[in-house]
Amino acid sequence: MTIQVINIVVSVCLPVVIIHLKGSAFSIMGATTVCFFYSVLFLKLWSYVQTNMWCRQTYYQRQPRERRPSITLAELKKRNLNDGEEDEDITKLVQYPENLSYKDIMYFLCAPTLCYELNFPRTSRVRKHFLLKRLLEVLIGVNVVMALFQQWIIPSVRNSLIPFSNMDIGLATERLLKLALPNHLAWLCFFYLMFHSFLNAVGEVLNFADRNFYCDWWNANNIDTFWRTWNMPVHRWCVRHLYIPVVQMGYSSRQASTIVFLFSAFFHEYLVSVPLQTYKIWAFLGMMGQIPLSAVSKYIERRLGPRMGNIIVWASIILGQPLCIMAYYHDYVITHFHTALNGTDFQNS
Repeated sequence: MTIQVINIVVSVCLPVVIIHLKGSAFSIMGATTVCFFYSVLFLKLWSYVQTNMWCRQTYYQRQPRERRPSITLAELKKRNLNDGEEDEDITKLVQYPENLSYKDIMYFLCAPTLCYELNFPRTSRVRKHFLLKRLLEVLIGVNVVMALFQQWIIPSVRNSLIPFSNMDIGLATERLLKLALPNHLAWLCFFYLMFHSFLNAVGEVLNFADRNFYCDWWNANNIDTFWRTWNMPVHRWCVRHLYIPVVQMGYSSRQASTIVFLFSAFFHEYLVSVPLQTYKIWAFLGMMGQIPLSAVSKYIERRLGPRMGNIIVWASIILGQPLCIMAYYHDYVITHFHTALNGTDFQNS
């Protein structure tokens, strides 16, 4: 178990060390991709180790652990038509320790989920037309997001540096509002691109049937509901591998929720500070600020109705992200280009 824990921890520490030592070899986008990949790997390995630990405990109690059946709807209908007769074509449930194979773990690492199961729900075929649509959406979506960044977001962020540095509240607010619209459009495009197009395309290629990647977060009446519905893979991982185990250890639900937000805040900061090599805590504070904001949004929902609660949710998304971007851009320039700003020699980042 100790070796497994060390292996999981190393998976998130390795990018920090490599980017720190060879930072000039990575672009910001490249470093962000690397950190994102290793963050996903960390969560998947945690789930794999913990789930197999549960299975091993049950196995030694002489109660083989069977998890969700890996059969398709067509196979289920075929089984019913056969009146319960055994059919060799129907997939049998995998039990521990038969699941411990390279094929099994490689499928899980590629599957669009963070929670490991011994038996994943599977589709019977690949829908080529559906897959082609999702791939076209990925191709078009990437170009739309790049265009928004190049033509709108980057110029707006650059223009915000001086007002933000001089603490010119009026002009900084103007820059914030000017950045809010393109940033929000890019965020919505990225959400559709990642959670609808890309994950569905991966799921279709792998015959992965569980496609519940998001719920109707846009109708969320408070911040708590938003975080439970907008990113279902991460939400299910946090509930299954963090929240429930912490509650079972004797902590209250509020304490467990705070630990989950601390964990999420760490990874938000990790995905921003490490690629930028600018170690601040704005993303961390932004995530921890969701706890009191959740209480405020629930209070407004109770007093003024669910529509006002939904407005609070959208306002936090639209204004919170550009404010964080402006803060990090300011600190990034000060950290890496401070000498150039003083009119002396240029210092590479």
